Amino acid sequence: MQYGICSLSIVPVYEAADSNAGLLTQLLYGELFKVLESRKYWSRIRIQLDGTEGWLQNTQLHLITENQYGELEKTSTQGCAADLLSHIITREGIMQPVPVGSSVLGAATLSHQHEGAVFPEDAGRESLVDTALMYLGSPELKGGRSPFGIDAPGVSQMVYKAHGIPLKRNAEEQARQGTPLSFIEESEPGDLAFFDGPDGVINHVGIIMKDNYIIHCHGKVRIDRLDHTGIFNGELRNYTHPLRVIVKIL
Repeated sequence: MQYGICSLSIVPVYEAADSNAGLLTQLLYGELFKVLESRKYWSRIRIQLDGTEGWLQNTQLHLITENQYGELEKTSTQGCAADLLSHIITREGIMQPVPVGSSVLGAATLSHQHEGAVFPEDAGRESLVDTALMYLGSPELKGGRSPFGIDAPGVSQMVYKAHGIPLKRNAEEQARQGTPLSFIEESEPGDLAFFDGPDGVINHVGIIMKDNYIIHCHGKVRIDRLDHTGIFNGELRNYTHPLRVIVKIL
């Protein structure tokens, strides 16, 4: 088995070994993965944070030793970049941008130096919404995980990663990770609300704010009203997502 680390700012992970295939997810700087299959131009990987399996171009593959992987795995949700955009300096002296949520504790393994703030290890649930607000206005991108393009479960995953809690990559899986609440009145800011798609399967998630508001990604990361029915879009004057369940993670 081979082991790897993302040494670039943002790396696309595809659904198939083809650059025209759909974007499955993204790796951010410092995130870890295992190599499951190697081809001439592509490698199939399993991402350490959430278990997602997809295809990575070998030109963006950076391998590390099993021992290095094991040590970094212990702190994979710690030391996340806290600035919307910070940078690392490579051993060649090149300045490379890294987005919020990047795993910058891996910089030393790559002989890089990170210059910027990191989220504190003891950040409590009261700052979950503040972290989510860093993504406000980010454009929606299916498979995206950065302020330059992100999807709904990407927002919840990145916010909770910054607070030391690994979440799965899609909304349906995330909904199974916490404790369901019986009533919306039991929820607190930072809890996750999940919503059904047309087929009755959970396909959307947002982070609850105070006073019956929710921050979520729909076209862009935005703030809307939330009630027992679901998300009410004030611009469209209708409900866009029917509420399924509210889950407490932290």
